[in-house]
Amino acid sequence: MALSNTVSDERQPAWASGSSGPSDALESLRAAAIVDFDLVQHGEDAHLDAICRLVAAQCGMPVALVSLVDATEQRFLGKAGTDLCGTARSTSFCATAMLDSAILIVPDARLDPRFADYSIVTDEPYVRFYAGAPLVTADGVPLGALCVLDSEPHPEGLTEAQQEMLRLLAQSVMDHLSLRRAAREERSAAAALDESDLRFRLLTDAMPQMVWSSRPDGHSDYFNARWYAFTGLHEGACNGQEWTLCLHPEDVARTAAAWSHSLETGAPYELEYRLRRADGSYRWALTRGLPLRAVDGTILRWIGTCTDIHDHRLAMEEREIVSQELSHRIKNIFAVISGLVGLSAREKPEFRPIAEMLRDRILALGRAHDFVRPHSRDSRPNPVQENSLHGLLSELFAPYEDSPGTRIRLSGIDIAIDDRSATPLALLFHEVVTNAAKYGALSLPTGTIDLSIATDGQNHVAMHWQERGGPRLEPVVRSGFGSRLLDLSVRRQLGGDFEQQWQPDGLVMPIRIPLTAFSRPSRD
Repeated sequence: MALSNTVSDERQPAWASGSSGPSDALESLRAAAIVDFDLVQHGEDAHLDAICRLVAAQCGMPVALVSLVDATEQRFLGKAGTDLCGTARSTSFCATAMLDSAILIVPDARLDPRFADYSIVTDEPYVRFYAGAPLVTADGVPLGALCVLDSEPHPEGLTEAQQEMLRLLAQSVMDHLSLRRAAREERSAAAALDESDLRFRLLTDAMPQMVWSSRPDGHSDYFNARWYAFTGLHEGACNGQEWTLCLHPEDVARTAAAWSHSLETGAPYELEYRLRRADGSYRWALTRGLPLRAVDGTILRWIGTCTDIHDHRLAMEEREIVSQELSHRIKNIFAVISGLVGLSAREKPEFRPIAEMLRDRILALGRAHDFVRPHSRDSRPNPVQENSLHGLLSELFAPYEDSPGTRIRLSGIDIAIDDRSATPLALLFHEVVTNAAKYGALSLPTGTIDLSIATDGQNHVAMHWQERGGPRLEPVVRSGFGSRLLDLSVRRQLGGDFEQQWQPDGLVMPIRIPLTAFSRPSRD
């Protein structure tokens, strides 16, 4: 049976752009709403059928319908008293009823010129009476109507109570459709979450590392397949804090302290510990964890990896042993050479001054070698200034001061150095500080030296050596071994330049060396 609608007070529908019907903009909104409510393929709905039966009984009408009006037809989502599934929109009463906020009542369709010629009025099923309440979304978009109709006219229409009941049940229809949509969206979200979780598990199981995650409070709730293959435990056995049972007993306390610190501060979590393998042996592993944060910075969860570094760590330890052994032998060579120089000086007393200078230079080279060679955490002499220019200079100047910085004041930027630059730098500054101790500022109790280091903006490092409070020195005219050594170190080996300026208060020596000469480029 088809539905027609007539506005009882003859007002122009609020959504209509003219007598021809709703605007194109409204039709676009309606089409989108129909898709949003998943009504395109909406089938039988027992709940809507029950509402139709209730409406028909309360209004005393043989037929009640929940109609959905689309672009070309109207379909019945719920019905009572008819077997029809829908009609053309051109003969739909509901297409007009949905466009007004008031209930549309047509007492006798034969007497209404707008509907008198409808085929459902002139032919079967001979609709005479129609009353419909619009079905409108929360956004104000009309979808159709909840209506009752009869083949007999009803000049008296519907009572106020019946109209109010029709409005309430129309809202009940919309509430039902909204709940259906919410349930569908929830199922869709759950399916998307399941799919996302599946993709995450497939991804993490394919990774070469062990992967874990935990809640913001540190409760671990996921480990990938590689973790369980490594530990030999069954899935779920490590949730919560149970994973700590896989740690070496000696590593439990410091691991707990590091993890607690990250949980409290949100700082990245990184630690090396020993992890028990399925065969019962312990292997070193590196774990890293980062917090996953919401837009407001709140930590949603922690995601991390655990990598087996046992073989790498053993290789590093073996390399350290070889390095220490090699360094020990090199230092022995320096000691042997120094001993030979001293023995030669005893046999030839006239060569003693030269021998002592040569021995001091050899010892300076030994200190430079020991400073830049590869070190472990335990063998490193100065962890703060490892492989730095300031660190090397502090080592070279230490024998000439009672305490650091009292007579030789080092200032300015620090520069990273390596084994390539350490040797010429050690020879350069050993030479100038030794001369200062013998003839310059350090030869007097009140003398001092200032060494400043800066970049000149042209990829060069400018170092300024200035002695103060020393004896008055005459400029050096002839070129001795020391001068040739400075020239070899600065100009030939480091590619820089220097100038010796003999001031009344002491030597001033500006030095300029390319920045690239201090250390090789990083390969990271």
